[in-house]
Amino acid sequence: MNISVLLGMRKTNCSILLVDDDKDILFSLRVYLKRFFTQIITLEDPKKIPAMLSQEEIDVVLMDMNFQRGVQDGQEGIYWLKQIQELSPESVCILMTAYSDVSVAVEGIKQGAFDYVLKPWDNDKLHTTIKAAVQLFRSKKHGKKLQQLTTSNPASQKKIIGKSPAFAQTLSMVEKVADTDANILLLGENGTGKYVIAKALHQQSSRVAQPLIHVDLGALNENIFESELFGYAKGAFTDAKEDTLGRFELADGGTIFLDEIGNLPLHLQTKLLQVIQNKTITRLGEGKERKIDVRILCATNVDLYEEVEKYRFRQDLLYRINTVEIEIPALRNRLTDISLLASHFLEINKKKYRKGKLQFSDSALKALEAYHWPGNIRELEHLVERAVILCDENQIQTKDMRFSKSQAIHVETSNLNLDANEKQLISKALQQYQGNISKAAKSLGITRASLYRRMEKHNL
Repeated sequence: MNISVLLGMRKTNCSILLVDDDKDILFSLRVYLKRFFTQIITLEDPKKIPAMLSQEEIDVVLMDMNFQRGVQDGQEGIYWLKQIQELSPESVCILMTAYSDVSVAVEGIKQGAFDYVLKPWDNDKLHTTIKAAVQLFRSKKHGKKLQQLTTSNPASQKKIIGKSPAFAQTLSMVEKVADTDANILLLGENGTGKYVIAKALHQQSSRVAQPLIHVDLGALNENIFESELFGYAKGAFTDAKEDTLGRFELADGGTIFLDEIGNLPLHLQTKLLQVIQNKTITRLGEGKERKIDVRILCATNVDLYEEVEKYRFRQDLLYRINTVEIEIPALRNRLTDISLLASHFLEINKKKYRKGKLQFSDSALKALEAYHWPGNIRELEHLVERAVILCDENQIQTKDMRFSKSQAIHVETSNLNLDANEKQLISKALQQYQGNISKAAKSLGITRASLYRRMEKHNL
């Protein structure tokens, strides 16, 4: 079974073009990304880009910036970025670069690239960046503005759905504070839709024409925190060849969304507090303060008040970021919304898998409402897709939904076929660690590269 189905992941229907002269990098990227996106195309030679764009509709191009041996100035990436923009204006381009060449990547953003990814890349951050790029492609293709927070458009697959009292209170708060400059703290469990609400706050504000910059603080390496958020001056460290903007400056005039702020270490909280208080940033290696005009949204699933009591989160920082708190309720507290959301996801997947007559049985809907939903809306979305795939009749029954508590995988010791058992062990490890390649490889006692090869071998 494909690992995306095994883990309950729904592949995004799109075409991703990977361009890099390193075969190993292309291999690793393709193995990882094909779990989330339907079509992955690879090219080692950028000169083949024009032909590929003429043959295929490419949603996103993920491209290295240097191809000739010994050349590291990134100008090839800038050249091919311009070519892509001319040949396929709707395609969204993401640049890949080493940390030492971030300044060139930022120049690429100024010239129209969507974002950049540092090598070696963080899998979760890469996945999030590409998903956002796919959304932008779709918006450009259909000539629409970014999705606004609305429940009035029944044709929209990305609308925010919910009529429960708890969720109606959340939407009411969003409407009240969206078009202000108040700092907002979004609270809620994983999978409740904090990023969706953050995006809605930005889109309904007067800053909508300016950037919304998403920073996952939980995935940000401490060593590059200052340079990533505040930028750096030429000569600030080895290979700092040019002055470089940080995320706050890139968001100037718009909104910055600081996700997973509860995971930020204390010594970095102090640096962030100074920026919020003074509304200025100082680039690494530079004494000059630079004014910024940025609306700040933060999100966490951590109880920050408890963290303050335990001296793990600064009280003064908490007061700065929570001018308004918006609580996003857990799905188990939105019982009247469960059937609405499930029906919405069912309609999407009926079309996707060509099962137009499929409906939920009464018992299945009752089971959905009785379940605890530890993974919230994200879990519901995955479960419905899995049920559509597994159902052989015209009605989804409870048995088709395979709630997470019943999904343990066991290796059959009576089956001594080595390949079969290897596939099961790899599948079990990937499920146990929710697709985290590093943790799964460590538990299996093999390297990441070895695990990628075995996943390719077993079509996982």
